Amino acid sequence: MVPFCFVRCGKLVTVRVDLNADIGESYGAYVIGDDEALLASVTSASVAAGFHAGDPGVLRRTIRAARAHGVAVGAHPGFQDLPGFGRREMQLSPADAEDLVLYQIAAVAGVAQSEGVRLQHVKPHGALYNLAATDAGLAAAIARAVRAFDRSLILFGLPGSALLDAGRAEGLRVAAEAFADRAYQRDGKLAPRGAAQSVITDPSLVVDRALRMVTEGVVIGIDGSPVPIVADTICVHGDTPGAGRLAASLRRGLEAAGVAVRRFEA
Repeated sequence: MVPFCFVRCGKLVTVRVDLNADIGESYGAYVIGDDEALLASVTSASVAAGFHAGDPGVLRRTIRAARAHGVAVGAHPGFQDLPGFGRREMQLSPADAEDLVLYQIAAVAGVAQSEGVRLQHVKPHGALYNLAATDAGLAAAIARAVRAFDRSLILFGLPGSALLDAGRAEGLRVAAEAFADRAYQRDGKLAPRGAAQSVITDPSLVVDRALRMVTEGVVIGIDGSPVPIVADTICVHGDTPGAGRLAASLRRGLEAAGVAVRRFEA
């Protein structure tokens, strides 16, 4: 099939996108997600640092598996909330938030280095991610932590968010992230997980939504309205039911439409 292309400044440009998943979220006796299945399809992986999920053994094994699959590794810092899976809002001072994120980046990067892997990106998790989309102070604290550790890291965040603005202000590379398995509100925010149909598990619907995000810059909101969106990277949550199957369908569907699915270049 001829790749989906568009013309920019007189040149034909092939559409490309990174495909990522949140993984390494099992801990102790609890198995969360099918990381091996996801790693067979994604190009980037955000690995839990042990605060919202994961543990030291899971962290190391996950990074080894990502390396074996040629998948880029990022840190996935969250609130220190293992019982709530990092999805409960917490109030931290900017200094505490910066230290929280820096600590977790360092943990993932240190284990990655021991396995011969260099971090590609940082993606906050759950409530930390969602709060940083609108809280400029929290967003700035996260961006400072990323810059303090390694200014070459890419910061993932919602399109048009305070988090991406803060990353740019700190001189970081940023990537606008879209979610194939989550519903959107009219304002471009993710629909609350408690809302009906907020999590999407139908592979054909996931593929159709992702294609529109990448090729048209739009997603249909939970109320049926078109929502403008930028998608440098598309996420499938590791704990979404059937995530491995969704990721495989998504990659096949994107590539069949001529979209190049690639990890970010250094």
